Amino acid sequence: MSSPPSTHPDSTTTQTEAGARKRSAQWTRNPERSNIWALRAMTRLSFAIGRKLSRAVLYPITAYFMLFAPSARRASLDYLRRVLGHKASPLDGFRQVFTFATTIHDRIFLVSDRFDLFDIRVHGGELMRELLDQKRGAFLIGAHLGSFEVLSSVGRQFAGMRASMLMYEENAAKINATIAAINPNAMLDIIPMGHVDSMLVAGQRLDEGQMVGLLADRTPADETTVELPFLGAPAPFPVGPFRLAALMRRPVIFMTATYSGDNVYDVYFEQLADFSVEAEGGRAAMVDTAMRQYVALLEKHCRRAPYNWFNFFPFWSEKSDNDLFCENL
Repeated sequence: MSSPPSTHPDSTTTQTEAGARKRSAQWTRNPERSNIWALRAMTRLSFAIGRKLSRAVLYPITAYFMLFAPSARRASLDYLRRVLGHKASPLDGFRQVFTFATTIHDRIFLVSDRFDLFDIRVHGGELMRELLDQKRGAFLIGAHLGSFEVLSSVGRQFAGMRASMLMYEENAAKINATIAAINPNAMLDIIPMGHVDSMLVAGQRLDEGQMVGLLADRTPADETTVELPFLGAPAPFPVGPFRLAALMRRPVIFMTATYSGDNVYDVYFEQLADFSVEAEGGRAAMVDTAMRQYVALLEKHCRRAPYNWFNFFPFWSEKSDNDLFCENL
């Protein structure tokens, strides 16, 4: 883990907060492209003909997205240019969107407990077992990288593991409505953020030895962000998840589950920070170090599985030299 720099998030935020908030809030304005009726129809079709045959539907869905979502397409190609190290082609963009569609399609089977259809490889499982044995409670911090449903299924494989997700109520309602359309018995245990008792509930779950999950690569417009180098350029990341972990003095684990082709998913759990241990420089320096470590791990896994990044909006502060090319597609 890198040593704390001289500037902590509070001071950095004063220089970049307005612009970072504007960029990071764009995802909240993107319209939802799915609907419950279509999902139910896809669920029936998928169970009727099986995972492999029903995957054929994903090709026209991906093509439709590529043709009729120009802003998302431009954001996709900008990200791919950064992570691949060369100008991204429409074929690269198609592959990324198809990977996203695959994880959504696989959700149908995962929330229905059809784990036998998948080869799920867990890396860092011993770290999770150690935390569970200690019954300390911990934060699991991830990103919109790969499949959250695979992470949930892996969690059920650890004896005694219970997990809740901290998320904003509107997003929680959309996710649980989607899951209910597939399997009403698989609803997520969600702690809605923004309520008076949200942090109290989260603290109670942690005291019971539970895991509390958050995604730390998006933030609403009114939340504090700090810009950190990510894939070669500054990008805004929310401070809130890390301040919360520091306030509650809990260990933090980085989590991701990326699609590796065919029926294979790779799940990673990595130690990110432990706020239960005092460190030199105080809480602000610890939060800064944890955020930098988080972004470093996120970049590592983006490079390892580049088509698993599912933030289809302008993410960076600078304008990409790929933008002109993208605008003509």
